[in-house]
Order: sequence, then C-alpha cells, then structure tokens
Amino acid sequence: MTLPLARTYAPMEALLVDELPTGDEWQYEPKWDGFRCLAFRDGTKVDVMSKAGKPLTRYFPELVEMLLQVRAKRFVLDGEIVVPKDGELSFDELLLRIHPAASRIKLLSTESPASLIVFDLLVDAKGKSLATRPLAERRPALEAFVAAEVPSSLRIKLSPATTKMATVKRWFRSVGGGLDGVIAKQLDLPYQSGTRDGMKKMKSMRTAECVVGGFRYASKGKLVGSLLLGLYDDGGLLHHVGFTSNIPNDAKPAVTKKLEALVKAPGFTGQAPGGPSRWSTARSAEWQPLAPKLVVEVQYDHFSGGRFRHGTSFLRWRPDKPPRRCTIEQVEQEGRSAMKLLSR
Repeated sequence: MTLPLARTYAPMEALLVDELPTGDEWQYEPKWDGFRCLAFRDGTKVDVMSKAGKPLTRYFPELVEMLLQVRAKRFVLDGEIVVPKDGELSFDELLLRIHPAASRIKLLSTESPASLIVFDLLVDAKGKSLATRPLAERRPALEAFVAAEVPSSLRIKLSPATTKMATVKRWFRSVGGGLDGVIAKQLDLPYQSGTRDGMKKMKSMRTAECVVGGFRYASKGKLVGSLLLGLYDDGGLLHHVGFTSNIPNDAKPAVTKKLEALVKAPGFTGQAPGGPSRWSTARSAEWQPLAPKLVVEVQYDHFSGGRFRHGTSFLRWRPDKPPRRCTIEQVEQEGRSAMKLLSR
C-alpha cells in the first residue's frame, strides 16, 4: 500500500505581514517555535520530513515510536516538532538534535523528549488525501482524527485554532513561552503545497532567516568577528544585506572552524560586500566568501534600501531552513510592531 502524497510533498508556507487579515474567511492559529514537519505513516513505515524535504526520523526516534502508537495505520499530519524544557519550549534543545552521534540522540530523546503539535491533516485514517479540501473541512477532520486515533498519553497535541481576534490578542500577550507569533489561514482554500498563498504570519518581533554568504575575522586574532548575511531575490541572486556580530565568545572557535570549511567563491552572486553604498566602510572588502549552506535567524530593527538599517542580533542557527527559501520577500513588508497594532 502507498500513501496518496509523496514524501517530497512540500508543506504550505506563510507570508510575513505587519497586520493580520480579518474577516469571516480567516482562521487563526499560534505560530510555534520549533521545526516544521510533515509526518507520514504507511503501516509500519514512518517518515518525518523537514520543511526542506530532508528526513528527520534519525534525530527524533521518540516521535517515530509515538506515531506508530497512533491507532490509524495510514495518515499524513502537518505539524511542528517542539521540545518542552522548564515549562517552556526550547529551540536550543531542538538544535542539539541535529547531527550528533546516534548515542547522543538516544540520550537526548530520553532526557528531553520531543512533542508534535499538529495543525493540519493531509491524509486521513482511511488513506484518503484531504489536500484538495478547504481548510473549513480539513480542520474538523483533524480534530476528529486526534480525538479518535491519538491516545491522550502520547505527546501529539492539537494546536489551538480560533476565528476570534480577542483570542489572538491573548496569544500575543503570551509570546515568549514557545509561541513567536500568529498564523492566519484562509478557510475556503485547499492546502497550498509549497506556496505562501492563503496563509499569513505575524511575528512578535522582527526576525529574518538569512544565508551566511561570507564572514570577517575579528580585528585581532583568527576567530570569526561577524557573519555576512544574504537574501535571494526573485531571479535567484544572493544579495548581501547586512551583518551580525554578537556571536557568543565561547562558540567562536567552533563557528570559525565550521565557516573555514565552507570557504568558496563567490559567496554572493548579486550585490556583494564592498559595493558602493552609504553603509560601506574601509573593511568592506576584507571578507571570506562561503558556499551558501548555512542559515541563521537574526533580529533586526529596520530594513530599507535592500539592507538591514543597522547591525542585526544573532539569535540562532536554523539547520531546518533551506537556504534557497531565504528570500528578500520576508523583509519587504515593514510596519508597526505586533504589540502596538493589537493594543489599539
């Protein structure tokens, strides 16, 4: 038997906006701070695929075990992998799962087991695809699936959903415990695989995922001083858009080693450091180009003229994000902060 959706099926994505759409045609859900995934089960075979289409089953064996305990034998769920830690959801604990030895993964899966928060059902318990059905039908089907097929003892939880803006405001007041924004989904649309149509996201602070297109050494010594950030345009060119330099000192030796292993020209295929701009400095040309393999998430104040207006704050590495999806589109919409908007 085979599922009606391939393991390469791309999850639906969201467009970052500075104001949530309103109206009866929209449903709102929390935006969780974890690893997005599609979970496939076909009999005794389980696959957990990342947003980039890479398998995550090796890194989260406890999720595989849980998915095998679901009563239904065939299904596809859309959700977010999270790791609870000290009453919150810890992204740092998630990052520890990527690339360590099997023995380390086994230990972490026992000490800090992951959970799966589900928010869409793409293949139901009968093995029938729901992807062409509108969200107004898929959401009730998901709720029925969780109630009937998922034992309450499992760490597979249904994500809340609402059509009420008052509830959304409460969610925003709770940001910081693993919730980093709100998603708005259009109720009358089918599942939009691999696109940003019909789904919007509003975050609690301005952040962006950027490709590391190069780096500079610190002025003294041979450790990394700053990461040079890049975003892709519609034509596939990687443009230099700014930098981040607040890398923790104790992490710099390991980060430097990682970066030096990826040194490769040209680094940026569009606008590169050293080009004419009012942000140029004497050190603009002193940088090492990198193969576009690494993605970081940064916090920023303002984006204009194709660049971050000031230096950004390094938040974390994002190994779950495909570099090619780090586009300039995510920072083109500037506006008031979420909290200011919702306090009107």
